Amino acid sequence: MVGLVIKKGYNLIKAWRVHLGMTQKQVAGKAGITQAALSQMERTEQENKTSTLEKLALAMGLSVEQLRD
Repeated sequence: MVGLVIKKGYNLIKAWRVHLGMTQKQVAGKAGITQAALSQMERTEQENKTSTLEKLALAMGLSVEQLRD
């Protein structure tokens, strides 16, 4: 995880998704959001809504705290 965040510059959402071997389409589908919305969240450093982080965490089997920078 640290390598993906520091060496590749991924935010925690993308780092966890890649680490878990999931595609954007898989995570977005499980979270009930569009793949385009997930892609945007992975590209920016904006503060995401807690409700969205909860959906993403559930989709990846994580806690919300694991997705917060």
